[in-house]
Amino acid sequence: MAEILVYVDHVDGAVRKPTLELLTLARRIGEPVAVALGNGAADTAAVLGEHGATRVLTADAPEFADYLVVPKVDALQAAYDAVSPAAVLVPSSAENKEIAARLAVRIGSGIITDAVDLEAGDEGPVATQSAFAASFTTKSRVSKGTPVITVKPNSAPVEAAPAAGAVEALSVSFSEKATGTKVTARTPRESTGRPELTEAAIVVSGGRGVNGAENFAVIEALADSLGAAVGASRAAVDAGWYPHSNQVGQTGKSVSPQLYIAAGISGAIQHRAGMQTSKTIVAINKDAEAPIFDLVDYGVVGDLFDVVPVLTQEVQARKG
Repeated sequence: MAEILVYVDHVDGAVRKPTLELLTLARRIGEPVAVALGNGAADTAAVLGEHGATRVLTADAPEFADYLVVPKVDALQAAYDAVSPAAVLVPSSAENKEIAARLAVRIGSGIITDAVDLEAGDEGPVATQSAFAASFTTKSRVSKGTPVITVKPNSAPVEAAPAAGAVEALSVSFSEKATGTKVTARTPRESTGRPELTEAAIVVSGGRGVNGAENFAVIEALADSLGAAVGASRAAVDAGWYPHSNQVGQTGKSVSPQLYIAAGISGAIQHRAGMQTSKTIVAINKDAEAPIFDLVDYGVVGDLFDVVPVLTQEVQARKG
């Protein structure tokens, strides 16, 4: 069976959920070979093996932490040359999509970004994407070279499938451009105790209808009762009510959770572009004609300040 290269997204050896989802998808089309880079790379092997990685190629060097993007592209190209895979899968994020694009250029291959599903095809992997603000679903495949595909978080279940997970050292020769952009400082993001927005299984978002930064406490309370991430529409972010890092939409982050709750959000096309691939969508809005109701699975016409607290209490009561 053909080998599939899977780029590992991890933090000091702790593998992030989108990588485990990629292993599920990789097993549909071949045998997963994971590539883990940087500090703690070797520590990822146990988890990766439990989820189907037959081999784990690891490399650690100061360049991965001290310089942006290019050292990782160099390493992924080295892995590609060593394995000759049938496809390369990368978790979708701003940095990872740049890594994937640079790799595709280097190896002369086509690239598909933000896939939401993957299946085997007679002429190579077939990727499903959401296009034109999720108004259309497309199926496509790379027709030139080895497919490089980035996959959005929450696109597949995490499934245990024990495999060897044998650790192998990856030899990397860094290019001259590897040290072109140096990291000069890092500021740890303040922890909220909530899941990462793009990876969360549940997202609760507030919009213009929240009517003030202080009122986002209502949205946060519901999110916390559900163990969810908190999102915001562009209108709420532009008004200064919530940080831009939590913006969902065309100019913010794209999410695809199992459950998306939109409170006080009208449903402009820019917002829909960032959340329309959510599996189940619930909207709360006092305007019965709001565009958001055109795409929801469940809609509640009512004032969010009446509905959301009651919903939070009901969730807490059922959990208690």
